[in-house]
Amino acid sequence: MFPFDSGYLYYIPLVLQGICAIHCIRNGHQQKWLWVIIILPVIGCIAYLYSEVLSGRRMRQPNIDVKAIINPGVKYKRLEEQLRFSDTFANRIKLADAYLEGGYIQQAIDLYEGSLTGAFAENEHVLQQLIIAYNQSERYEDTITTAQKIYKLPQFIRSRSHISYAIALEKTGKTEQAESEFKLMKGRYSYFEQRYEYALFLVRNDRSADAAEVLADMLEEQPHLTPVERKSNRKWFSYANSELKKLQSGKFA
Repeated sequence: MFPFDSGYLYYIPLVLQGICAIHCIRNGHQQKWLWVIIILPVIGCIAYLYSEVLSGRRMRQPNIDVKAIINPGVKYKRLEEQLRFSDTFANRIKLADAYLEGGYIQQAIDLYEGSLTGAFAENEHVLQQLIIAYNQSERYEDTITTAQKIYKLPQFIRSRSHISYAIALEKTGKTEQAESEFKLMKGRYSYFEQRYEYALFLVRNDRSADAAEVLADMLEEQPHLTPVERKSNRKWFSYANSELKKLQSGKFA
């Protein structure tokens, strides 16, 4: 093996930055890409390579919000200003969704609840997001009550809000009912997030061997998926692998 000095790691971003900058100039891409590459050497270069080289697409503007990456608060301020300028249902939900994604749960709940009026009183998206937000704020009874409003909708069974509903049932002592809901989300070669959460449910209820079986089944299915399916569920396979190793090291205690 060649000797390797960890100090060389310092030069890797600089080399990558130079390569991307030269490629950008030679191919006549938008000048804004240069600023992205200069200001954000690693993230900017990855975004450039993906958008302009790997994907084979030539976009007129980089599909990246530099200000939002440097200062995430910019995103909220922009949406807040947009809402102040035009107080519409769509603008309220855009801001609420951003709050929920960013962990500002109570602010999201306030906007969602205030939007459930008139023609939007039973809006499915808002109710699904509220279920998730209530669950994250440990308002489990509200989670259950809201979930029951859309429970019969066919798309509910595959949703993240269904996971929140099952967890809320568990947290309120309805363990058997919670497991029944998790079992509805156990299709083979699918439902990977739901199955991972089911495994965690089993661990919390001292059923580590059953949890290990669920996780092992997930990982056995991974090689048989299409590349797109593997990529979209990569996070859940990684989590499943990590959790399974923990369980195996504890011998399903």
